[in-house]
Amino acid sequence: MDFELPEEIRLLRDTVRKFVDRELIPIEMHSMEGPELKPEYKKSLEAKAREMGLWQLDTPAEFGGQGLSLLALAVVWEEVHRSIALPNRGDGVFGPSPRPILLRLPEPMKQKYLYPLLRGEKSAAFAQTEPEAGSDPGRMKTRAVRQGDHYIINGYKRFISHAKGSDFLQLVAATDPEKGSRGGLSVFIVDMDSKGLSIVRENHHMMGDVTYEIALDDVRVPVENLVGEEGQGMREAQSWISRNRVHQATHGLGVTQRCLEMIGKYAQQRVTFGEPLSKRQAVQFAVADLYTKYQTGQLLTHRTAWKVDKGIASRHDAYMCKIFCTELGFEAADRCMQFHGAMGLTDEMPIEAMWRRSRSYLITGGPAEIMRATLAREVFKLYQ
Repeated sequence: MDFELPEEIRLLRDTVRKFVDRELIPIEMHSMEGPELKPEYKKSLEAKAREMGLWQLDTPAEFGGQGLSLLALAVVWEEVHRSIALPNRGDGVFGPSPRPILLRLPEPMKQKYLYPLLRGEKSAAFAQTEPEAGSDPGRMKTRAVRQGDHYIINGYKRFISHAKGSDFLQLVAATDPEKGSRGGLSVFIVDMDSKGLSIVRENHHMMGDVTYEIALDDVRVPVENLVGEEGQGMREAQSWISRNRVHQATHGLGVTQRCLEMIGKYAQQRVTFGEPLSKRQAVQFAVADLYTKYQTGQLLTHRTAWKVDKGIASRHDAYMCKIFCTELGFEAADRCMQFHGAMGLTDEMPIEAMWRRSRSYLITGGPAEIMRATLAREVFKLYQ
């Protein structure tokens, strides 16, 4: 069993680390305007990313990207999440990042949706969550009924990121409500300018994000806009959601890595009652525990990403690294804030933003409680 990253991934990690240290961290306290990256920074950072060979990292090579493995992407994401310079979710500065849903579209649909997205001419949002169907998609109320060569969609979506300004939705709707998430859900490509579709509300979140609520009233969607087969919606959606949970795990790792850097330097400089904080057992034990958990979480995440690349990972692997690393990221940010005292509470340091962002990941992408309950059922099966 080889725990060493391949040389090409180590070189990539070093390149991304330089990008973060030189380009992101120096601007992170003033790079954002609301939930978005300031246009002048976005333009310059995208140019720098292209120059450093960090463009379209996860777009398959057949579509003009680099087609990195999930393991390589996990390494990249961890380094990027050491900084708060970029938006908490969604668009970064490394080029368009299409979800797997779009990559499996038939060629005519790729011409209409995927290729314009890759060229930067269109943008997309993913719409699954509803008021009564967050962690339990089987309760989804948004309904798609086929009538001839169209589906008629009625329903309501909540907490949809990037809906405003997007050109189309990748929308999950129930085509057979009796079957729930086991064969009753389907994915559709829905144009945002469709008659009957409207954004009805904005939700502002503590981590600086803005999400939207969307109403669909007799929205007509052509049959060809059905992604894959009817009833395979959860399979289509999960192909992205499992990768996203690995991504969320790397957020926790990146935050922990940065917090360890900050605590390590500050604790050796800050003197109280005649001794640096690094001599205090409370600080020593916290740092030792964080570092041990960081190493553990990184191994777990790399193993999960490797298994996904090999096609042998289950959703439970993604659950485990998501639970462990997102909780670790919040713990690290909380300890970092505590050891920096009152300064850690101010917006003059990145700690409070890391704390707020990290707290959100304990809910979004699947609450830890739901994942633990599912994992427990699998564990009990091992000992029957």
